[in-house]
Amino acid sequence: MTTAAALDRARTLLGLNRPAEAERELRGLLAQEPENVDGHAFLSVALTRQGRAAEAIGEAAEAVRLAPDHWFPHYVSGHAYHRAGYPDEAVAAARTCLALHPEHAPAWELLARAHVHAEQWPQAADAARRGLAVDPENAGLAALLAVALTGHGDAAGAKEAAGRALGLDPESALAHLAHGRAQLAFGSPAEAAHAFREVLRLSPGFDQARDLLVAALKRRNPVYRLLARLRGRFSGGWRMLFLLPAVPPVIALFVLIALLHWAAWVAEAVTTLRLARATATRLLFDGGQARTALVCCCLPAAGAALLVTGVATAQEAVGVAGAAVMALVTPVQEAAHTSAPRARAVLYGYAILLGLAAALAALLSSATAALLAAYAGLAGIWVAAGVRRLTRTRATNAV
Repeated sequence: MTTAAALDRARTLLGLNRPAEAERELRGLLAQEPENVDGHAFLSVALTRQGRAAEAIGEAAEAVRLAPDHWFPHYVSGHAYHRAGYPDEAVAAARTCLALHPEHAPAWELLARAHVHAEQWPQAADAARRGLAVDPENAGLAALLAVALTGHGDAAGAKEAAGRALGLDPESALAHLAHGRAQLAFGSPAEAAHAFREVLRLSPGFDQARDLLVAALKRRNPVYRLLARLRGRFSGGWRMLFLLPAVPPVIALFVLIALLHWAAWVAEAVTTLRLARATATRLLFDGGQARTALVCCCLPAAGAALLVTGVATAQEAVGVAGAAVMALVTPVQEAAHTSAPRARAVLYGYAILLGLAAALAALLSSATAALLAAYAGLAGIWVAAGVRRLTRTRATNAV
């Protein structure tokens, strides 16, 4: 079989989404021609589609080494880096490709995707616009422009770009995703939920769409929407701690911020539990999410019962311990919504220690210890922020 025939067969297999068979075809070709540039480039594509990121990057690098002045190896390299989660390297490869072939619209799309992955919204929007100047009918570029403008806070531009993407390709999952994100940020949660359902219909394995659908369904609850907005607006940076010695009234602001976050987390638990139990939406949640929501719904009830008992029996420590139990909602939710396993384990441990401290304070009749446990629970938002920052720093240093 000739080289051209082998490459054509590999391209066909990739077009049929059969990357393993394409890999075998390409490895046979490279066994005969080890320096075939297209062979290494398409092998990188086949490996990328199989999720073998390190091998894909290696094959792309070999293609670039063999033909550094050809745009295609750089384009393939950018895709390999993007799929492996290296946005900076993907951006560099895409820019090199565009320097060699500036009229290649898919390279502009790759560049926009890499910037979106890194949440570099202005750069993503610029790449998408320049790609659309080359190919005005590219629905993917229009959708990426909508996503970038949504991240940048441009409501009108995001909605217009999302509408354009849908008009260009009504069956594009990315177009519906962009429309949903714009609606979730600036429009109707109900419309956003409809868009994310369309994404899942077109691409059932799209996990991001499932998570966004859950967020949209939650935001249909006006109480949840209000509390979530307040929580996002009043986050209270850790630098405010330095103001405490100089401006003691800042303590009141800390308490207000902590209570807003606690109320928002309670609303989160109630909304999640309701959706997890509903027939139409229960499949969107795994068992862990539902259990966490149930625990965070039970904690305020148990704490309120202890608080009432303490007041009725004139046992101050028991009543304050009840408040501490109610406050545990914050560290438990912060732990559940932390993606890094190490940080999540630390925060769960923190919540368990506070629960034990509240129980011990009630047994020892120490109202002071119970009050400190309550304050520490409400302060879980700042503890979680610190733990995430430390975990992220260590992970970066390790790389």
